[in-house]
Amino acid sequence: MPRAANDPGAVSSPRLGAPLGGIELRGITKTFGATVANFDVDFDLRPGEIHALLGENGAGKTTLMSILFGLVAPDEGEILLGGEPVSFASPHDALQRGIGMVHQHFMLVPKFTVAENVVLGSVSPWNMALRRAAIERSVAEASERFGMAIHPRQRIRDLPIDVQQRVEILKLLYRGARALILDEPTSTLGPAQIERLFGILRDLRESGHAVVIVTHKLAEVMQIADRVTVLKGGRKTMTVERGSFDEHSLALAMTGRELQELPPRTQVEEDRPLLEVRNLRTQDRRGHDVVAGVSFTVRAGEILGVAGVEGNGQSELVETLAGVLHPSEGEVLVDGVDVTRAHPSSLHEHGLSAIPEDRQGWGLVLDMSVAENLALAGVPEGRFTRYGLLRRRAIHSQARKLLEQYDVRPPDPDLRVGSLSGGNQQKVVLARELARQPKVLVAAQPTQGLDVGAADYVQRCLLDVRERGGAVLLVSNDLDELLKLSDSLIVLLRGRVNYEAPVAGVSIRTLALAMAGTETAKPVAEVA
Repeated sequence: MPRAANDPGAVSSPRLGAPLGGIELRGITKTFGATVANFDVDFDLRPGEIHALLGENGAGKTTLMSILFGLVAPDEGEILLGGEPVSFASPHDALQRGIGMVHQHFMLVPKFTVAENVVLGSVSPWNMALRRAAIERSVAEASERFGMAIHPRQRIRDLPIDVQQRVEILKLLYRGARALILDEPTSTLGPAQIERLFGILRDLRESGHAVVIVTHKLAEVMQIADRVTVLKGGRKTMTVERGSFDEHSLALAMTGRELQELPPRTQVEEDRPLLEVRNLRTQDRRGHDVVAGVSFTVRAGEILGVAGVEGNGQSELVETLAGVLHPSEGEVLVDGVDVTRAHPSSLHEHGLSAIPEDRQGWGLVLDMSVAENLALAGVPEGRFTRYGLLRRRAIHSQARKLLEQYDVRPPDPDLRVGSLSGGNQQKVVLARELARQPKVLVAAQPTQGLDVGAADYVQRCLLDVRERGGAVLLVSNDLDELLKLSDSLIVLLRGRVNYEAPVAGVSIRTLALAMAGTETAKPVAEVA
């Protein structure tokens, strides 16, 4: 008799998972020291629904879902499945009861195949080696059953980001998950990729699966959510059904205040190029051009938006401009000065600051304090040293001012920066870079993972740089954000500029077509 797919020796068809009753979290309270992450929170999830979980950064969303997934134990409260109390000591326990989670940063092994990643930990290495073909057939069957269209022999490192996400979902479904938690699932996806993901989620809903989406994108909530729960300050403020909410009411429930329209732009008289990029080429480790002859100019008082599907050279362009990667060819000029291969500290001296896409990887030192992270750029320049010694009082004084100015929560300069929520970590990076009053600001995904209130604040900061005559290069996966903030737009496709136009008259549809490389997108040569 064939063994279940979670048996270490299994190679049989993936198990469908037992029908899932309702999931309830009752009176969940969780504290971390003096910080109350959740207080007396009730949350429920029904079979056959997509439930969006909203809240400001630090509102307790991730903690609540980590409790449901068995990563964190609650201090108070209980979890019920089908009306019966359960206790999860680990994510394995939760998955055994049909609950799985897809994290924002995928848990995949890049050099392994799709099939190897899907069964990793549920099939013994001995069985994988001896019965590879049977396992690949089993994974292919699951891929077809759930409409994923993924070849089991493809290696993860060769797959685009949206297909990698599908592998994460398939991995959970293969093991019998009937409830899926997706943390910021659209943060790195383009419009066509988001639509494909939503199609998969709708199909899962129709088959009786339950889905929780933790997100900040209100337009997408309106598009796909059956119900919405909002957390604020660790407490639940409301749960509402489709038809009883709109973007305005959700934003108000999240922030507790009315968000004002962005200020009108003033016309900057200067026409001075502050950032010039000429025929820039950057290669990967295999010698392939990932930035393939890119040229553009950003003038004083201008925001140039950069769009593109993930993996088309945007990240490498930012890293090259920030001095992390060195180009193989081309020039970069800041206010007329050649800084093509300059060290990041030299770029700072010439007036270029960067907000990196990977704030945890190279934007912050997670084990250092907030104050120390805010002073990182200033210490080498001597702003916080005297006679070779750190001026810790000056470091703390600056930190307190910046934490208040940029509304970082909690505003404690001595906290380890890694203990802050993702949105507040982003505010620390923003505060450090903008405090320098840069001539040129390179901003990569500056509002990714931020709630609507924090994103609004960051967008106003970018507009402030523009209004005072600085130049902003804005790389974003959020097409609404690009259209709202940019003066001009370019689209990168396979490392090249595929489309270029003033923002006036450009629609999301046009951008999406250009990102996909279709013939209906106007080529650069046709732009007046």
